[in-house]
Amino acid sequence: MDSLQQTLQSSVLTPLQPYLLPITNSLPEPINNALISLIGEHCHTTLVGSLDVTKDPACLPLAISKVLGVAIVTVSAIVKVPQILKLLSSRSSQGISFTAYALETTSLLITLAYNARQKFPFSTYGETALIAVQDVVVATLVLVFSGNAPAAGAFLAAVVGIVYALLFSGETLVDQATMGYLQAGAGVLGIASKVPQIYTVWKEGSTGQLSAFAVFNYLIGSVSRIFTTLQEVDDNLILYGFIAGTTLNLVLALQMVYYWKPAPVAAAPKPKTKKLEKMTEVPIPVTKTTGASPSPKAPTTRRRG
Repeated sequence: MDSLQQTLQSSVLTPLQPYLLPITNSLPEPINNALISLIGEHCHTTLVGSLDVTKDPACLPLAISKVLGVAIVTVSAIVKVPQILKLLSSRSSQGISFTAYALETTSLLITLAYNARQKFPFSTYGETALIAVQDVVVATLVLVFSGNAPAAGAFLAAVVGIVYALLFSGETLVDQATMGYLQAGAGVLGIASKVPQIYTVWKEGSTGQLSAFAVFNYLIGSVSRIFTTLQEVDDNLILYGFIAGTTLNLVLALQMVYYWKPAPVAAAPKPKTKKLEKMTEVPIPVTKTTGASPSPKAPTTRRRG
């Protein structure tokens, strides 16, 4: 990494410093404050104020991790929107496993509460809150379009109860030690949440109403989260969960490619032709003759009138 930073510094940044430094040193105060809050004052001075990635080798990976984290949180705000729109337009839950979404929602809520209690940087887990909200919407729609509206109401009530217990009750209902055990279980739940969806796609031989946008963004996000966790969070429980999740997200993405089937083009209706009825032969009566030609009618001399 150090050699790469030195190459970047000598080949790119140093020749451009006379042109870029006047810009970076005159950034508006709100932008500077936002950058300082992300990477700290020391790394801000090194990377932005001096345009030097070799002065402190730890600053560049930290900055990359922060940028990835902010990007993941931003994209996560809409990652499940295409899936929601697809469900609403088709009014069908074919190919989507409610069990998968219920398990994933539970895992996300536990992870959100654990990270918030540990006071980790929001950029390392912020997407869990946004994705959890969208998961609740998807799971509810799956139940409703499956004709099971009462179960959808029960599911929403359960989600409200979990949120209160983990995030708003302090340590009254769930203490810190129990929270650690729950986080270990959340990793297992996150892995298990992918299995029903993978099985559903395999069983039906089709991705159905599953959104390709959500699947591939999940894969990219989980890979990025491994990097940001290594850089900013010293917690193996979270790291192992992301590694296992990435593996299963890759399987689901490969299924998406393998079972991808374009929508069939409707054939133009053929003009209806009237079916010809079979004609039956009608016998024509034939008059029998004796062979003698009929005598002509003799003229008459009778006067008319």
